Amino acid sequence: MAELLTADAVREGLSGLSDWSGDPTGIGRTAQLSSFPAAIGVVDRVAAVAEELDHHPDIDIRWRTLTFRCVTHSAGGVTHRDFELARRIDEIIRSAA
Repeated sequence: MAELLTADAVREGLSGLSDWSGDPTGIGRTAQLSSFPAAIGVVDRVAAVAEELDHHPDIDIRWRTLTFRCVTHSAGGVTHRDFELARRIDEIIRSAA
């Protein structure tokens, strides 16, 4: 099982990410895309990465606004796996803009 991060480690990890916030219970960000199809394209790409990493975010879709939440449910909080997924989500969002 992945090791839970301390509150300090989560704060440090968040300092290296743009637009993410959270605490040891989960990290999240919201992104606004140019259109609904663009938003769904991002979700499709995130889904492929999530399968590759075998680590899946919670995703809320509201028209062209996406909210991602990363938490390692099996560990009961945030682990390094969540930060890896967050970085990959950021790459996808940047490339869609």
